[in-house]
Amino acid sequence: MVRHATTTVTIWAVLTLAYSSALADWTRFRGPNGSGLDAGDKPAPTTWSDSENLRWKVALPGPGSSSPIVVGDRVFVTCWSGYGMDRGDPGEQEQLQRHLVAIDSDTGETIWSKSVEPYLPEDEYRGMFTQHGYASHTPVSDGQRVYVFFGKTGALAFDMEGNQLWQTSVGTGSGPRGWGTASSPILYNNLLIITATAESEALVGLDKETGEEVWREETEGFNSVWGTPVLVPVDADRTDLVLSVTEEVWGLNPETGRLRWYCESFPSSSICASAVAHDGVVYVMDSSPGGSGRIAVRAGGKGDVTDTHVVWSGRESTRVVTPILHEGRLYAFSNKTASCYDAATGDQLFSERLRSPGASGSAQTEETAGPGRRGGPGRAGGGRRRGGGMGGQDYASPVLAGGNLYFPSRAGDVFVLKPGDRFEQLAVNRFDHDGEDFSATPAVSNGRLFIRSSKHLYCVALEKDG
Repeated sequence: MVRHATTTVTIWAVLTLAYSSALADWTRFRGPNGSGLDAGDKPAPTTWSDSENLRWKVALPGPGSSSPIVVGDRVFVTCWSGYGMDRGDPGEQEQLQRHLVAIDSDTGETIWSKSVEPYLPEDEYRGMFTQHGYASHTPVSDGQRVYVFFGKTGALAFDMEGNQLWQTSVGTGSGPRGWGTASSPILYNNLLIITATAESEALVGLDKETGEEVWREETEGFNSVWGTPVLVPVDADRTDLVLSVTEEVWGLNPETGRLRWYCESFPSSSICASAVAHDGVVYVMDSSPGGSGRIAVRAGGKGDVTDTHVVWSGRESTRVVTPILHEGRLYAFSNKTASCYDAATGDQLFSERLRSPGASGSAQTEETAGPGRRGGPGRAGGGRRRGGGMGGQDYASPVLAGGNLYFPSRAGDVFVLKPGDRFEQLAVNRFDHDGEDFSATPAVSNGRLFIRSSKHLYCVALEKDG
């Protein structure tokens, strides 16, 4: 029944992402180290609708493109309200509010909701900015606090009961394109690392206890970046902070922000997708009006590692959507096409068009195999903020839960694929909704999927679960 609510020691010990607290936690954008991989072993539903496997649905205070996170029995999500609710009539910026909401993961009941006053003036709600708005950075948690980044308004820390602990500005710029920012904060040891690309063309390390600035690295190379950094263990004494920028991949020291190595990648004028990493190799895929491509580069080294650390490179790419790596295969989604590559060689294994049922119901599809039509790069800036983003660029990224891949389109279709060397679409699911925008990457915990739209947060779980 649907309940509606209103309201090791190993090298990985350097990553402070609360692995030891609970494997079921999903504490940052795309879960453990941004991998998109569920660390649990519980099965997740492959089909759902408004009457099947929907545990609960809760209305949110306002829209947002940030993804939910799960810490213990709580789901955290950010939103905005008061201004920019309607592109035709955005209203007055003085009414703008940001929100951090804590929701009971079992019942969907709102535990608390905190509002944050904005720094003004903000970016105007127009043009490309309407594609994501004022709540685009996913929170991050260490299990004791929840940290949020609200652009010009700064970074903030809250305890688990919603008490604000500190607030720190990292810059109030707007960036050359006026697109706003969307990179999410991450944690490393005692640091909260903020990618303040538009606000100050900087990476900033803050003391997570006090909010005080520990280091800042500024460069124009950050000004066209919307992806989130990834932490890459190199050996027992070294971890690299890796970020894809235009035409290069950078490896930095997370303790200081200083550049350790760089690698030429591919032509591009902006970077939206985040890098992913496994066994010391970083994988980057992206496209823009200025170019596109994909590359795998081994972390570590010093200075220019283009001639020494590139594992492979290619031309196919994605745009906003971050790829996912599972059992030696790299999966990417672009232009309603799913593609799979051998992570060791970069060879394409398949590229197939996703099958959608249209505007109603969840649907099963038959297995399809073999190479198909090749997907091209996504259109930069396509789509509509309202009306489900039909015809536009998808923003959410895939996750893996219960052994299957889940990819949400902006229009609300969630495609379920079986991982492997051949394309196999298991299902596509859709809630009945009125023009909701599904731009957020789902969170996964204990076999449950938490799917966020511009209006609601949905919890999908097998009916026998709980």
